[in-house]
Amino acid sequence: MNRLLLINGKIVSDGEIREADVLIAGDRIEAVGTALPAGGSEVIDLDGRYVFPGLIDDQVHFREPGFPDKATIASESLAAICGGVTSYLDMPNTSPPTTDRAALRHKHGIAARTSHANYGFYLGATNTNIDEIRRVTAEEACGIKVFMGASTGNMLVDDPATLDAIFRDAPLPVATHCEDSPMIRAAEARFRERYGEDVPMSAHPLIRSADACYASSSLAVELAKRHGTRLHVLHLTTAKELALFERGPIRDKRITVEVCVHHLWFDQSRYEDLGTLIKCNPAIKTGEDRDALRRAVVEDVIDVIATDHAPHTREEKANTYFAAPAGLPLVQHLLGMLLEMHRDGVLSLTTIVEKAAHNPARLFGIVDRGFVREGYFADLVVVDLDALTPVTEEQLRYKCGWSPLQGVSLHSAVFMTILNGVPVYRNGKPAEAPQGRALKFAGR
Repeated sequence: MNRLLLINGKIVSDGEIREADVLIAGDRIEAVGTALPAGGSEVIDLDGRYVFPGLIDDQVHFREPGFPDKATIASESLAAICGGVTSYLDMPNTSPPTTDRAALRHKHGIAARTSHANYGFYLGATNTNIDEIRRVTAEEACGIKVFMGASTGNMLVDDPATLDAIFRDAPLPVATHCEDSPMIRAAEARFRERYGEDVPMSAHPLIRSADACYASSSLAVELAKRHGTRLHVLHLTTAKELALFERGPIRDKRITVEVCVHHLWFDQSRYEDLGTLIKCNPAIKTGEDRDALRRAVVEDVIDVIATDHAPHTREEKANTYFAAPAGLPLVQHLLGMLLEMHRDGVLSLTTIVEKAAHNPARLFGIVDRGFVREGYFADLVVVDLDALTPVTEEQLRYKCGWSPLQGVSLHSAVFMTILNGVPVYRNGKPAEAPQGRALKFAGR
């Protein structure tokens, strides 16, 4: 049995920071305390570095099957562990889309062979697959993804009767992308009439506006309240929408909300220099919106921080406004970006862990992960807050080979990532063999 003893670390978990050692036996944390006996373990001196539970990213697009030029489960999960993300929940807009249980089984098969991090998958909703939604189980999927806005292929759910049935009958949490498609199409037409195809990127938050977001998210909340649905609203972008959600601990909520790290980091002024590199849906909006989202994280209105990691090739992103796809790669730098906000006094270390590890585990009922606790799986990330991580092309692990953060230096570094008791990233190098496992979901 593999045994590791991490000594002289500062553990960030369960709302506190404490100096303690961590003894790992096999794939589990055997003990957390002081003066723990080594007993034949490999001893690793952390020299005062911080030990976090591995982050759980509840929204990624790893593009497999269907888009190997953009990304694969292997490439993006490797980037994840290099950045301290040890578990992810992958979205269904692949090719073919993950809209039935056979497609879920196929993705599980790929991940079982190639994933460097632990994994779960959403079943995608359509206007016609309500029977598949009713039959899906927690052994197959983490939740039901509903695109209540323009999306890939036939995955826009815009039929009122279907939406009502999904919210009424879904056996798993319902996670929604909320934008009103008719409002967006009308705005696109107005800007196309004015600019033709050469619409400036600064128009993106006007086309995918706060009102379009609110119209859709308010509908999702109304449906969830009507049916008692376990609703999770993804990637909130506006101050206006915050009024729809309650303040308090996640354990008391049936309706929860996520923000993505880029909506906490960027504001619309960055379209001028980054252009389509930060084009995403929903759009990055005003500085006032960004600041309101940051406050809502601290005040426990927003429950989860994730990435919506969505890589595209450089060539695709070099297109004009309408032709350039939406999405950006971020999973390798989620933790570093959050730690930069800690350095700036925006987020405490315990808040980062709460929103990016504890709460995703609680929300989806992820068994024995997301905390530094005895008996839990040893998914850990050791962080050096006195190091520097320049974001360069050479440092990137994304298959697409670019990041909107290139040229930025993050004032922290991942010293080590441990997955299921095994060091999978150490001394700047990831392990070659994939160690990821299927996540187990319970406690709903």
